[in-house]
Amino acid sequence: MTYVIAQPCVDVKDRACVDECPVDCIYEGKRMLYIQPDECVDCGACEPVCPVEAIFYEDDTPEEWKDYYDANVVFFEEIGSPGGAAKMGEIDADAPMIAALPPQNQD
Repeated sequence: MTYVIAQPCVDVKDRACVDECPVDCIYEGKRMLYIQPDECVDCGACEPVCPVEAIFYEDDTPEEWKDYYDANVVFFEEIGSPGGAAKMGEIDADAPMIAALPPQNQD
């Protein structure tokens, strides 16, 4: 099990979760943040600090956002488990599902 970042993060990327993560497992794509499932230690520190409530424990992800688990996994298919997001910086890619989304409204 792991945590999943879902739709509310798309085109927002607040990064409060990145600052809170003790194992540096939250990576930045072009349009959203992604949790590396092999590096996540399931501490839950990221979830309460997310201002848009985009982070869910895998089993608690709302039904309409269940596909975001797969998007998080697909994002890491090419880069694997680099062992820390800070050294990677923003990755010039997104999971295909995320890249295909229309721009999200930003109030």
